[in-house]
Amino acid sequence: MKKIFALLALAGVANFAAAADIVGNAKAAENKVAMCIGCHGIPGYKATFPEVYQVPMLGGQSAKYIENALNAYKKGERKHPSMRGIAAGLSDQDIADVAAYYAQQK
Repeated sequence: MKKIFALLALAGVANFAAAADIVGNAKAAENKVAMCIGCHGIPGYKATFPEVYQVPMLGGQSAKYIENALNAYKKGERKHPSMRGIAAGLSDQDIADVAAYYAQQK
């Protein structure tokens, strides 16, 4: 039984280390941001689902902020239905790449 707990603990540490090693690649994100541009690339755009609200521009946001937001949508901590659906389909590498792409914009 102790061996099982030790293996589970090591697996958890390995997952944490692997996630910490992910580095965003802005160039790789050029093929991944098409789904973002339709809402986040239009100055002054307002979405009407599920209610009318101002869609934020992403260019120039910090990579960490974008990563945290996308992960929160992916986990269901943020509730916007469209964003939850989009984030659910992103890998950790995709999220890091998209965050790097928008963070390097001004």
